[in-house]
Amino acid sequence: MIQKSRKLFILCTFFCFVWGGYAQDIALKTNALYWGTLTPNVGIEVRHSRKISTDWQAAYNPWTFKDGRKLRFWLVQPEFRYWLCEAMEGHFVGVHLHGAQFYGSFKDKRYDGYLAGGGLTYGYAWILSSHWNLEAAVGVGYARLWYKESPQIPCNKCYERKTRNYVGPTKLALSVSYIF
Repeated sequence: MIQKSRKLFILCTFFCFVWGGYAQDIALKTNALYWGTLTPNVGIEVRHSRKISTDWQAAYNPWTFKDGRKLRFWLVQPEFRYWLCEAMEGHFVGVHLHGAQFYGSFKDKRYDGYLAGGGLTYGYAWILSSHWNLEAAVGVGYARLWYKESPQIPCNKCYERKTRNYVGPTKLALSVSYIF
């Protein structure tokens, strides 16, 4: 029993020193701009070293609007960040990826498909208190969309497969973070 306790103590001590010993390593966040479009979202940022972190964002929009219009999607957007000062404060640059599945139903067309791509991000984080941050970020990049386009009428065989390449803004965030 004592031998197992000693091994557990040594293992826990080792992980504490390997982790880096930072007091605040994980942030839970949400993008207020997504909430402005009634899109629930959550993010987790993990500090890996003094100047490096990864940010993992996810969003889901399940809503149906008037007249049968819909815009349903789920989105994931992981990002690698390099902080110019120290992780989770000040300026940062990043590289992000994004992937989504979407379904849209508008005036006379339906769209059902996927997108994938990536881009570059610039942002800044303001420290509000010892546990709260406000972060702004903007990103530009590329997305490849592939989808089925069909008329609004219910018809399983009446669709056309399409693809589209998009270059432009791929990220816009004004996030509130709680740092643990």
